[in-house]
Amino acid sequence: MSAPSDAERLIAAARAAAAHAHAPYSRFHVGAALLLSDGSIVTGANFENASYGLSLCAETVAVATANAAGRLAEIVAVGVVGGMIGPDGLQGTAPVTPCGRCRQVLNEAAQMGGRDLMIHCAGGSGDAAASFMLSALLPHAFGPANLGMA
Repeated sequence: MSAPSDAERLIAAARAAAAHAHAPYSRFHVGAALLLSDGSIVTGANFENASYGLSLCAETVAVATANAAGRLAEIVAVGVVGGMIGPDGLQGTAPVTPCGRCRQVLNEAAQMGGRDLMIHCAGGSGDAAASFMLSALLPHAFGPANLGMA
C-alpha cells in the first residue's frame, strides 16, 4: 500500500478539524489544514459568533496558528473541506474553495514564503476533490510584495 499523497493527508486533516467547528448559526462546518515545509500539518476550524461579522474562517484560524508558532513562511500547501453538519456527520460532496477573505490571507502567507500555494479542496464527504494554485484562485493579488516586503 502506498503512502497517502499530500492532498489526501491535507483533506483528511481538514475533515478531522471540521468536526471541531463552532458553527451553531450556519451549521456549515469548515476545516483547513496547512502543510508546512517539514511535513507537519497545522489545522483550523471555523468559529462563528452571534455577531456574524466577528466569525473566523477555518483557513484564517489555521494561518494564525502557524503564525503564532513562527511558521507563517513555511506553509507550502493547503487543504480545505466544508459541508453542512447532519446527524451522520459532515454532509456534501462538492468541493469547497476558500472565500475571498481567506484567499487574501493565504496570499499573505504565500508571498512571505516566496511561493505559490497548492490549494486542495473537497466536500464534507466523498472522494470528489479539486486542486488549484492560489494564484489561479486570486489572480493579480495585492500583498507584501506590493509594499516591498517580500
